[in-house]
Amino acid sequence: MSDDFPLRPFLPADTMALRDLFAQSIEELTVDDYDEDQRLAWAASAEDAAEFRARLGGMLTLVVHLDGEYLGFGSLKDNKTIDMLYVHPDFAGEGVGTAIADALEKIAGARGAKAVMVDASDSSVPFFERRGYTAVQRNSMPRDDQWLSNTTMIKPLADSKSKAPATAKPS
Repeated sequence: MSDDFPLRPFLPADTMALRDLFAQSIEELTVDDYDEDQRLAWAASAEDAAEFRARLGGMLTLVVHLDGEYLGFGSLKDNKTIDMLYVHPDFAGEGVGTAIADALEKIAGARGAKAVMVDASDSSVPFFERRGYTAVQRNSMPRDDQWLSNTTMIKPLADSKSKAPATAKPS
């Protein structure tokens, strides 16, 4: 999958395009779960380009940029939390989010995380459930004068370092 959607690290020059992608994703992909005021408040969290650039640059952020188009991006915070995962609406359901999530989970595991956590929007809960995440807590977060709900979800990662090689049982 990631061969179809090559991933690369975030560059400061990506900021404006990712800010637009962020807003479009929220506006179009969350309409069934959040009202217009909530979506506007959520998208407004990226209005300050310098702050958004610093947020993306302060985490491991991977970008899918193919044939001149930004398809999606995702960020791993503290090597164990998927902080952001957004796909352009034109590419939703085509595996972009899966490719990004696969990479972030693999990196988290390689960096020693035993589990990965995400505060999933109501719109993204089914995506994370299909990936093996389990809901552990509901949250309400203030954004401007709005409240947005999300769900904290956790996925245990395979601990490849502690797996012993298979051996034959003694007879």
